[in-house]
Amino acid sequence: MNNSVYILEDRAIIYVNGKDDKDFLQNLISNDISKVSDNSSCFASLLTPQGKFLYEFIIVKHKKGYFIDCEKSQVESLLKQLNTYKIRSKVEILNLSNEFVVASFSYEKFLSIEGSQDILGYTFKYREDPIVLDPRNKNLGARLIINLEKLYLSLKKLDLKNADIKNYYDQCYKLGIVPKNFNQLQNKLFGIECNYEELNGIDFKKGCYVGQENTARIKLKNKLSKKLFPIKLIKGKLIKDEKIYNDKKEIGKILIDGKYSFAIIKFFEIDLDNNDRLYSDNAELEILKPFWLN
Repeated sequence: MNNSVYILEDRAIIYVNGKDDKDFLQNLISNDISKVSDNSSCFASLLTPQGKFLYEFIIVKHKKGYFIDCEKSQVESLLKQLNTYKIRSKVEILNLSNEFVVASFSYEKFLSIEGSQDILGYTFKYREDPIVLDPRNKNLGARLIINLEKLYLSLKKLDLKNADIKNYYDQCYKLGIVPKNFNQLQNKLFGIECNYEELNGIDFKKGCYVGQENTARIKLKNKLSKKLFPIKLIKGKLIKDEKIYNDKKEIGKILIDGKYSFAIIKFFEIDLDNNDRLYSDNAELEILKPFWLN
């Protein structure tokens, strides 16, 4: 069994609680907050009114409120955005990133812990702290959200040993799930183009939320023509915002450069199963199609 644990120091925790917390979140997020309980967590996003990507996060029930597990580089702007929508809602929005930390470990280890169940998003308490089977994909493993002061004692009791976070990033990338640098995606693509339907991040049956109108229109009218894919550098250099070509025809754009690179691709215009070599102005590359993506 893999006993490695990854301390996700690039994650932050926001806590939302108060009389109106459920309605407040329901009116904002792409998923249904009713799915979140002591035994279930969800993946969701916050979009622009036009349906463009802004933030993604995991929502976990904690005591009388909700943890929002988000990328640390976005936490201040997400807090500002949530407070903008707060208006007269009776909610308290706190940044608890200095107090709580997120640790990730394997799916197999999760199943070995008493109280776990093999259900995406399944959540249970370990010594009062939530453990969540990642609601996006079980191959991402589980997450423990815990007070920093209790972290190492709990890891010892769970027989988990600290490992290089690079391995976690590599696993996310291999699965075709963005591990970091979400700021490079903001306002660049629609939320539905981020594969949120396949990653259980959109509920098409819930009522209105920010960006719902365009998201629903793209889905219902079958207008989804582009999706986010990991890309692999063959030679040269990947540069953000450069266009991608297949035999001189533009079929996408690089959105995240660096080691864990992603691009928005017109997936109907290319055979994703044949690993065709593609080009940008400064690179030769190929698309890595995740096994779970249709």
